[in-house]
Amino acid sequence: MYDEKAHLPDGIAGLILKSSTPTMPQRVVGRNGVLAGAEFDNIAHEYRSLHAANIKISGESPEYFAEYKIRDVAALTAGEKVSRILDFGAGIGASVPYFRRYFPEAGLTCVDVSKVSLNIGESRFPGQATFQLFDGRTLPLSDESFDLVFAACVFHHIDHAEHVSLLQELHRVLRPRGRLVIFEHNPLNPLTVHAVNTCPFDENAKLVTARVMCARFKAAGFPNPIITYRIFFPHILEKLRPLEAHLAWLPLGAQYFVAAKKS
Repeated sequence: MYDEKAHLPDGIAGLILKSSTPTMPQRVVGRNGVLAGAEFDNIAHEYRSLHAANIKISGESPEYFAEYKIRDVAALTAGEKVSRILDFGAGIGASVPYFRRYFPEAGLTCVDVSKVSLNIGESRFPGQATFQLFDGRTLPLSDESFDLVFAACVFHHIDHAEHVSLLQELHRVLRPRGRLVIFEHNPLNPLTVHAVNTCPFDENAKLVTARVMCARFKAAGFPNPIITYRIFFPHILEKLRPLEAHLAWLPLGAQYFVAAKKS
């Protein structure tokens, strides 16, 4: 089995070994999604300000992190037909304006277990997406109804025992040759781990490595998932960001995405 830490320089590996495992408890979402829904209902109105404070060290805003993900997805799907998009765990709708910018003709559905978050999203972006409550287990959506399913840093809030079943649910609603793209925080990056461990809405989070997520994609029926590591340089080093295209293989980026097509 590939060992990500074994392929890193000794000094970096040592730092990661000391700090890569969050100390928070694992459980976040029960099978009916009620716990997570209530948890995020309570912080929905403060979500953006809490997020901004937590990532201040990066020198970037929450909007920067929201937009780069959708820009990456647009590049990944260039030339593909994308007429319907599902934003899984959409929260307060942070990705909505960027889906509208990069996929202007596509229909957009946002689902979440937090009704308050969805209400905020709908008030922020009226008429730009359909906002739909999700019970945490079964999506209220038809089989094979989306060309693209997207999730931005959602799965570390979900009990890991539920990952494969939820990925299977996302597989169900994808059309044949539709694409699933999941972004997550990278637990092999010490600064990411610190940010998660000090974030109020990540209190119960448990991070997942890209390799483990990739294996869960396969278990859910997605063949040939790919891993891409992202965000290597803070704002102060933004002139170096063009180099990131050559570092996508290196498991030190602050975040990563796993992507696969439904066969």
